[in-house]
Amino acid sequence: MSGEAAGAIRNQASHRWLITAVVAAVLVLTSAAAIIAVRWHQREPFAGQRPSGIPASVPTGTINLMGLSPVPSRTAPGFTLMDQAGRSLPLSRFRGQVVVLEFMDPHCTDICPIVSQEFVDAYHKLGPAARNVAFIAINVNQYHASVASMAAYSRQEALNTIPGWHFFTGPVPALKTAWRDYNIAVEAPNPDADIVHTSALYFIDPQGREAFLADPMVDHTKKGTAYLPAKQVAQWATGIALVAHHLAAQAG
Repeated sequence: MSGEAAGAIRNQASHRWLITAVVAAVLVLTSAAAIIAVRWHQREPFAGQRPSGIPASVPTGTINLMGLSPVPSRTAPGFTLMDQAGRSLPLSRFRGQVVVLEFMDPHCTDICPIVSQEFVDAYHKLGPAARNVAFIAINVNQYHASVASMAAYSRQEALNTIPGWHFFTGPVPALKTAWRDYNIAVEAPNPDADIVHTSALYFIDPQGREAFLADPMVDHTKKGTAYLPAKQVAQWATGIALVAHHLAAQAG
């Protein structure tokens, strides 16, 4: 066998080995990502451990369900946007109140209506303490950014029954700044596509500082319809109310 032929065989073998190694690495990473996603989705407790810094009133099972965690204390990023009633308000307007902040799409038929139900239920569970809590959402749909869209969604999901409800929207650059400041990823390729976005629930204390972060969840039927068992919706609502009540009491 000539030297050139032998070299060619070695090169082919090396090339095959490299491809095999790359494929194996991709499979490992994909499997690891899938495992992490499943574990995160199921909110499995870690050997019964309870995260530190969570109000004692919140049961461990609820903490795990919500993916609830304290966050390093910092002033929540400010914004000035327009709510569903056409009022231009800054976040600082809510100093002295607890703010429960989510990011929603007014045309969403997936997780947003479920979180909306949790908000309404949490408001009722708060009782008299609800006067010290503002429930706020920021629009993630740049193609439906009108005040009228925020108002229509608020009526549809009964969010307008919450006195302290504000669904904020505004110019797209201002919305994108808010998304960036709160680490919200938004994928909106065109007006007809589904808006894919990060769903994150921030609890902001009466001093305007971020205090806790939760990870809203949703499940789907085999046909793709979004749902969450009633027991879990109730558990979420209770958890939101307990955390908000705790922060309001601290300010008292």
